Amino acid sequence: MSTVLSEQEQLRRQAMQSLLDMGIDPFPANEFVVNAHAADILENYDRDKLNYKNITIAGRIMSRRVMGSASFFEIQDSTGRIQAYIKRDDVCPDENKDLYNVVFKKLLDIGDIVGIKGYVFTTQTEAIAVHVEEFTVLSKSLRPLPVVKSAEGKNF
Repeated sequence: MSTVLSEQEQLRRQAMQSLLDMGIDPFPANEFVVNAHAADILENYDRDKLNYKNITIAGRIMSRRVMGSASFFEIQDSTGRIQAYIKRDDVCPDENKDLYNVVFKKLLDIGDIVGIKGYVFTTQTEAIAVHVEEFTVLSKSLRPLPVVKSAEGKNF
């Protein structure tokens, strides 16, 4: 029995192959150790104390706002969601900018799982976010996330 893939599933598989061609494993078996969670950061971050200077957090990409050489994205872990800020020159300090320009901007999709290392800061709009210094692809999502429909307070 053959399975017909949707256009979105075909594009995600092409992105996975592009990651492999670049030498990036889309499903690494190694462990990514986290030392913080979204809810903990949002509840306990103190701008004056500058706590959460060196954190690692992992989660599923839930939204992205790409703006040239810098972007915001939101990740969701087991405790909630938190915004992250990624700047091309921070994650790609040398001449090769492919990790940001190709991998982050073109090959990653909503639903992919990533690990980030960085520090917590407050944006100009007073939102708490993680400034990404290192970025790791942990799992490429080959299917789009399901759309949750709700009516009269019930999810379907």
